Parts: sequence; C-alpha cells; structure tokens
Amino acid sequence: MLDLRFFRENQETIRAGIARKKFSCDLDVVMELDERRRTIIRDAEEKRAAQKAANAEMAKLDKGSDAFKAKLEEMRGLAQQVKALQSQQAEVETEWDAAYLAVPNIPDPSVPDGESEDDNVVFHSHGDVEAVSPDAAPHYDISWFSHYVDLERGTKITGAGWPVFRGQMARLVRSLLDFFLEENTRAGFEEIHPPLCVNPASAMATGALPDKEGQMYHVLEDNLYLIPTAEVPVTNFYRDEVVSTDSLPLKACAYSPCFRREAGSYGKDVRGLNRVHQFDKVELVEWVHPEKGAEALEELREHIQMLVEKLGLPYRTLLMCSKDIGFPHAKQYDVEVWAGGQKRWLEVSSASWFTDFQARRANIRFRDENGKLQVVHTLNGSGLAIPRVLAAILENNLQADGSVLLPDALVPHFGSDRLTPPGA
Repeated sequence: MLDLRFFRENQETIRAGIARKKFSCDLDVVMELDERRRTIIRDAEEKRAAQKAANAEMAKLDKGSDAFKAKLEEMRGLAQQVKALQSQQAEVETEWDAAYLAVPNIPDPSVPDGESEDDNVVFHSHGDVEAVSPDAAPHYDISWFSHYVDLERGTKITGAGWPVFRGQMARLVRSLLDFFLEENTRAGFEEIHPPLCVNPASAMATGALPDKEGQMYHVLEDNLYLIPTAEVPVTNFYRDEVVSTDSLPLKACAYSPCFRREAGSYGKDVRGLNRVHQFDKVELVEWVHPEKGAEALEELREHIQMLVEKLGLPYRTLLMCSKDIGFPHAKQYDVEVWAGGQKRWLEVSSASWFTDFQARRANIRFRDENGKLQVVHTLNGSGLAIPRVLAAILENNLQADGSVLLPDALVPHFGSDRLTPPGA
C-alpha cells in the first residue's frame, strides 16, 4: 500500500499515476472514508479524555453527594458514547481497509507512458533471431512432442493445461531447474523451499489480493490459495519483522510449481507449453534499502539476462509502459526469448520493483542510522520460468534427425549434449 501521509498530501500525484496505469480507483471514496475514520478516532479520544477528567473530579467528591452522582451519570453517558464510537470506528475501518488496499502503486517517473503492449520499449536485445536451426518448428508440431509432454493424459488426470513431462523431457526440466538454482545461489541468492499454499494475509501483502483473486486457485475449506509464483510465500518470509540494516540487501531464490487459472486465451497463444495452469519456475526476491531500489532493479535485470544468454537463446528486454505494469508495480522489465519455430517472442521473466508498496502491506522494516523504523523496498523476477524457455530450446535447436541440441550450460546437468526422439 502507499504511505498514508503521502496519500493524504499528494492526491494530484497519485491520481496522475493511477491514470497513467489506466486503473480504475475511486480515490474520493477512500478520502471520504479516511476523513470519517479520523473524525471518529478524534471524537473517541476526546470522550476518553473527558472520562479521565470526570474520574479525577469524582475522586475529590463525597460519594454520597449530588455532585458525585451527577458525575457518575456523566461517566456512564461518556462510556456509552465511547462504546458507540468504537463500534462506528470498527465499521468504517473495515470499509476503509478494503478501499485503501484497492489503491494501486504508482509508476516510477522513468516508466514510459502507454496505452497498450505496443507502447512497451525495447530496452535491450541480444542474439540473432535468424541464427536458429534451419529445421526449427513449433514445439507442439515436433513429431515426438506428445510422447514427452503428454497433454492428453494430463487432461485426463486433471484437465486441459496440466501437462505431464516424462522420460528425457522430465530430466530436461529437472536439469533446467538445477542450472537455474546453481547460477542464482552462486550469485548470492539464498535458496528457500517455500510452502505451495498461502493464507489471505500473505496474498494481500504482495498485492496478489485483491488484484489477482480470479486467477488464483482457492482452497475454500481452509481459506488458502495455491501460489501463482514463489514470490508470494518468499516475500512474506520477513512479514511483520524488523530486519537488520546491515543485512540489506537480502536476496532469496526459490523453486516451486506455480498455479494459475490463465482463463480467456485461445489459439496459438495456448498451444503446447505457451500457457499452462501448472508450471515450474525459480523465483528471485530481494529486500533492499529504499535508496538502492532503482539500482537493484537494473542489477536484477542484468542477472536475468545473463541466465538467458548462458542458454544461448536470442532475447529482448522490454521496458514496460505504464499501461502494462501490474497493480503493485512501480517499474517492470519483461525478458522475452525468440521461439524460432513459432517465429514469435515468448516472455520468460519479469524483473519488477515495487518500491515500499509490498513491504508496507507486509510490515517489513529496518532501522535507519538514526534508529528510526523505515520500510524496505522489494523486488522480484523469474530466474527463470520453465515452459517457454523449454519451448524455445526445443524449437531453436531442433535437428533434421529429430534430436535437440542442448545448450552447453545444460550438458553437465542433463548428462548428454542432446535430447533424442523416443526409441532413438
């Protein structure tokens, strides 16, 4: 959430930021509820002060006197008023909390304005999209694809969009995850193996609630959510804690399956591995000093680009425009790899900076040099997501004999320099 003082004193800036994001948010309602809440709190404090004063006066009076009885009646009346105000405060607090939590983060000034994804800016590119295998084909059209990635049996077991990886493909998935975790831990990210379900408070802290409620799988009986990404449980690792200033920046990486409904997409965008309901990903999360947030984002972007380069995949990095960044985001880069069979770009990572928006919701703080409590900044990025990375490797490196040459970086993990067709 936004800092409350900043919210009250910078309405014009906030309205302009929300307009840049093209979000719908009735700030007038939030302001009205905030003023009602403050008025009730003020009134309750005045009544309590009056109670305290009346109590002090009663102590000086004869208990049998008319003055004492009058003060006693006054005390009872004040007590009833305080109780009524407490009830009103609880009611308006509930309304205000819901309204305030629906206010999005505002974009950093360096984020370009835009009306659609067409306004995202190509910030960096690497590799030659024409240098892929001459035999490149869409991964879902490779003759043996359905053997190694069994979408039909996944549909039988669970439903459409729940793939089953088997044989060499399951080993390749494991090899990619092992490669990602080794590279990330070598770069100073602490490995964490988090829970796959989170409570509503954890989802609220990262901004997944209320923004992504319809995209998450909800376990109703236990009121838990299957995680859409390890960002959610890992960011909450330090929730309601004061971290050591000397420990900043804190960096963590986590492998997890990710669960997303991803409803409403059709055609080539959802064929094969392009969009599925469960996928594997290694997530990167950072907690940094507020003065280091912007710098940390650039370092995170460069680290993610390095991972893609080591896999030999042509890629481009987009600086996302104001319309295309998410509810809690202040600034975001997307990294897309070139899939030579489909001849299209596939997103494999987002590097995102949330300023203090998530940490304020999660109450993650540190003490500055003056001993004053301050809120950290959080960042995250995929390092990396499996399905589309896998799709690009299969497509770009497909050989005439049906085998797939693997990037040199994966050979030690996979145990061979290529994936071969079944029975080969």
